[in-house]
Amino acid sequence: MSDSISASAVVEAAPEKVWALVADVTRMGEWSPECAECSWVDGATGPEVGARFRGRNKRGPLARWSTTCTVTACEPGRSFAFSVGDPDSPETLWRYSFVPATGGTMVTETCEIVRRGNVAYRVVTALALGVLDREADLQRNIERTLQRLQVAGRAGALAD
Repeated sequence: MSDSISASAVVEAAPEKVWALVADVTRMGEWSPECAECSWVDGATGPEVGARFRGRNKRGPLARWSTTCTVTACEPGRSFAFSVGDPDSPETLWRYSFVPATGGTMVTETCEIVRRGNVAYRVVTALALGVLDREADLQRNIERTLQRLQVAGRAGALAD
């Protein structure tokens, strides 16, 4: 069983520009309220299917953890996706789609929760993160990420 969490927003820039910003995972810490930084690993230097990167995440003053992700879709100007954890049995799948829209690009960010931990794991996670409803928290984080991309677009950071 999996659950999807998603939001969309128009960013004032061409799809290729917005895609390049999102697919450059080394900048994800600028957009995501939870991801502090990402770096390519295992010899990868940029986005391509199969490339791996490590995300370092943080919540509040104490919660810190890292994840290893694998790029699963990489179509400039159209899609970027990655799995978190073991690519054959991921914990979550993250997808971004980019569609031309009036005023720029409609960006949709989706998180699909593929594998949930057992009850004890979920309780520990809730206590460590200070979050009782992880899905609602992820929804807010996705919306904040898209808002930050919109600000970058309005500021001309993504202009053609």
